[in-house]
Amino acid sequence: MHVFVTGGSGFVGSHLIPFLLSRGHRVVGTGTSKTSSLGQRDGYTYISADTTAPGDWQEALQNVDAVINLAGRNIFQTWNQTVKQSIYDSRILTTRNLVQGLNPEQKTAFLSTSAVGYYGDRGEESASEEAPPGNDFLAGVCRDWEAEAHKAEAKGARVAVMRFGVVLHAGGGALAKMLPAYKFGLGGPLGSGRQWFPWIHLHDLMAAAVFLLESPELSGPFNFCAPQTVRQRDFAKTLGKVLGRPAFLKAPTPVLRLFLGELGRALLSSQKAQPDKLLKSGFTFQFPELESALTNCLTL
Repeated sequence: MHVFVTGGSGFVGSHLIPFLLSRGHRVVGTGTSKTSSLGQRDGYTYISADTTAPGDWQEALQNVDAVINLAGRNIFQTWNQTVKQSIYDSRILTTRNLVQGLNPEQKTAFLSTSAVGYYGDRGEESASEEAPPGNDFLAGVCRDWEAEAHKAEAKGARVAVMRFGVVLHAGGGALAKMLPAYKFGLGGPLGSGRQWFPWIHLHDLMAAAVFLLESPELSGPFNFCAPQTVRQRDFAKTLGKVLGRPAFLKAPTPVLRLFLGELGRALLSSQKAQPDKLLKSGFTFQFPELESALTNCLTL
């Protein structure tokens, strides 16, 4: 297949593109970097573009079989109105421009990222793909993001939404930000640690994305998180165990809210998400359990 990938220079995209190429797909990647960190590869073309604005980059959409939309500004920064608008626009405007550029004659597969943050803070309630959205900022972003993606259906596209949990890989994402503190024995639970913490190994995320890409009968939302549900305190304990370091220093709820504000509240939210639709569709996780996933991440 000929696949167009936004966010191609980001954490997930820079790993997913080589994975797609290894399976024989041709890829056009876009990103805000001037050049691609992946260099020159057979079957790969890189376009440097701001996908939040219409432009010549949309012409590359005319002859693709599939789109994988990964673009979005990093949420792990202090939120003010400017940052929040950037988080929102980088997702909604990019998706809108992708849909605008689709060729209705291609019947494109349109895979668009979202997040389990869609569900908001669910407490102890399980969050299947059929659960309604929450009412906080991230839930609103995800709701609008998904709504823009589903507009591709009017152009004949098959739309599948990937609701990511916390993506585990030592080379980037949330785990890379946690590791320095944990390695110095300064890690531990966030707040009470009782909140449910959905996660997925990067390999399983990439395999699940290709599974959706290559399964023309699959559409709608899919929780991209491992079958083993854990609380945040259990995640902290397991990460400490794998590293051979203590992991009992809590980040108190009032401190998180004081210094991180709205982001701190988001980090304390609970989503007991399960990958029901992936499992029912026949997808098999290579890393369904947390300890083996973290061990693999940290021994690569």
